[in-house]
Amino acid sequence: MSATTEAPPEGSSSLTLTVEGMTCAACQSRVQRALQAAPGVVDATVNLMMGNAAIAFDPARTSPEALIAAVEATGYGAGLPDPAQGAVEAQAAHDEATIVEFRSLRTRAIVSGIAGVIAMLVSMPLMAGPAHAHGVTVDPFMRWVMDGLTPPLQAAMPWLYQVSPTVLSWGLLALTAVIMGWAGRHFYVRAWAAFRHHSADMNTLVAVGTGAAFLYSVLATVSPETFISRGLAPDVYYEAVILIIAFILMGNAFEARAKRQTASALRALATLQPPVATVMRDGEPIEVPVAEVRQGDEVVVRPGERIPVDGTVLRGSSAVDEAMLTGESLPVPKVAGDRVIGATINGTGTLALTATTLGADSVLSQIVALMRSAQSSRAPIQRLADRISGVFVPVVLSLAIVTFATWFVLAEQAPAMRAFAASVAVLIIACPCAMGLAVPTAVMVATGKGAELGVLIKGGEALQRAGDLTTIVLDKTGTVTEGKPAVTDLHLAPGGPVLESELFQLVGSLERSSQHPLAAAIVTEATNRGAVLVEAEGFASITGKGAQGVVQGRALLVGNAALLADWSVDVAPLAAEAAALADRGRTPVFVVVDGALAGLLGVADPVRATSSAAIARLRDLGLDVVLLTGDTAATAAAIAREVGITQVVAGVLPEGKVREIERLQGEGRVVAMVGDGINDAPALARADIGIAMGGGTDVAVEAADVALLRGDLTGAADAVALSRRTMATMRQNLFWAFAYNVVGIPIAAGLLYPTFGILLSPIIASAAMAFSSVSVVGNSLRLRGWTP
Repeated sequence: MSATTEAPPEGSSSLTLTVEGMTCAACQSRVQRALQAAPGVVDATVNLMMGNAAIAFDPARTSPEALIAAVEATGYGAGLPDPAQGAVEAQAAHDEATIVEFRSLRTRAIVSGIAGVIAMLVSMPLMAGPAHAHGVTVDPFMRWVMDGLTPPLQAAMPWLYQVSPTVLSWGLLALTAVIMGWAGRHFYVRAWAAFRHHSADMNTLVAVGTGAAFLYSVLATVSPETFISRGLAPDVYYEAVILIIAFILMGNAFEARAKRQTASALRALATLQPPVATVMRDGEPIEVPVAEVRQGDEVVVRPGERIPVDGTVLRGSSAVDEAMLTGESLPVPKVAGDRVIGATINGTGTLALTATTLGADSVLSQIVALMRSAQSSRAPIQRLADRISGVFVPVVLSLAIVTFATWFVLAEQAPAMRAFAASVAVLIIACPCAMGLAVPTAVMVATGKGAELGVLIKGGEALQRAGDLTTIVLDKTGTVTEGKPAVTDLHLAPGGPVLESELFQLVGSLERSSQHPLAAAIVTEATNRGAVLVEAEGFASITGKGAQGVVQGRALLVGNAALLADWSVDVAPLAAEAAALADRGRTPVFVVVDGALAGLLGVADPVRATSSAAIARLRDLGLDVVLLTGDTAATAAAIAREVGITQVVAGVLPEGKVREIERLQGEGRVVAMVGDGINDAPALARADIGIAMGGGTDVAVEAADVALLRGDLTGAADAVALSRRTMATMRQNLFWAFAYNVVGIPIAAGLLYPTFGILLSPIIASAAMAFSSVSVVGNSLRLRGWTP
């Protein structure tokens, strides 16, 4: 089956829950395990970035309320999305919540940072006081600060050194308690909730580390003689507690801002829809909110306005800029009967259109819903991070205990303080967040970038699988070719009875009465050439041969050589040209006027202008390209030669296409199938990656993993190249996330102290922890600047 299109078991349902309170990969892992273990759940995927859980479940065995309860039992909040919200409205609400979260984190980080600086300055007289003359200050960061700032601080603020140490200590205690209870409150509330549910996460590490430092400092404040009697300086770590909270909040704020930027493409789509539409009511144009437009309403769109809803043009003509939805750079001409898409921009003409699909059924809403679903999905490469995240926090807590015990036993000077500082640094520097963000941030940015290019990728698994492709199979009609016949060639007979313009006027008038697809192509060409078409008399269609009739008193025959043979018309003057057309995959159509051979038309489904270049790009990416079609071998070979394909499989029915995909997979190839029709849907679903062309049937798009909005094979090459670039980014993120913890935790534990005398302050550890998450998100954001 295709990478992401395997349907849930028959009878199952799906829903998406919002999950509140997740802050790291351990949180995500715990919620996901709880949901997957819940009765009746077929599958569950929890996304840290989007703050949601996508669940497939058996409604006979469980319910949305039971699933919410399963999440809440892990200590997190959960709820159902507002059913009245479409995907566009849901995204807007999510964006607003993200802005509120960022502003709150930023405010708390700034206030905590200011309080931390104040606490650090106030702590310096304490460390220089008489009580500390009997002990030793072991925090290397504070020692460095004291050495550098004590002389100028004493000169600038001599009064500070005259304040009673007891007053300073109790003042710091009060300030720290306020910061912990306000700015850092959520760390302790969530850590307590996790503890009550027999689990642990990043909040546990922060809460235990800062909580231990605070309690230690309280003891030093309340009973300093306990420390002095044992040869220890009664150091207080109030400034460390505040600065740790400040640095972590700062990292969270940067992370929230960066995460919002990862969804910039999705946010841009969600804001495209105009708020109002001009609707004809009782013959008068009035402005109404878009939500009040009803199916069948006549909507007027003036030049330069954004089209408010999907519809069909009733009157008028214009060129519509669809770049923001399809990536197509050139405006698309629109006339009566053409379909227009809401959120695109009208050109210089006024259009009157009938509203068709609205709300959640609109093209824009479906694209936003598809992108939200894709960005909530998980790439297989995430599984390694999930397994590590599941045991990460308990392992770190164990390492902190081992660190404390080791320092307490081995340290020669102030063992308790050194053990305490090192164990707190281990707790603070450990960061499961970076592992949890490594893959989802890349998926979010990549799917957004794909949408900007007119490539909708339906999930992380499809994104990863596309990078592994070795073979790409192309349907012919509507994929390599335009999918609609057109007149490609014209040859006038030597000494024929009519000129080119008259020939098209006569033939177009006759074929206007025909229902044959080739006839429609001839009529379109005649109209495009400015021919004035008239009614034909005595029209007759000859099955398998062509048509005959009279136009403006002139007898016409239009068809193949067999039709002309019936009327004893010699085709020899144009026989060579007819043979050449057939060799190139064109259908020869002879024209006879008043019994004399007048000309020869070549009609074919023309190759898309971009197909040859796109196929060359696919080959440059190292892919084998195969043309797979139900058309004749001669036509398929001609098209393949024109676009540079050497492997051709022709004359196959839909089941034959599936067998060919299976044959290629049996050879060990990773296969993508590109198609646009109902007959392509089985092959799209069977391929490792199914890619549906824009303008294709809904069935084909539904069966595919990737949808190309432009209807241009260039998008397939873009999808493969983007996938490979994204996978490289994911691997970089995971490497740095793992390397940070593998290197940082031993350094925090004091591994470098025996050789180099280096100890890591808990304050520096908190800054490093904040930087690790931000660096992973920043690396993912580089994908926004990627160009094919």
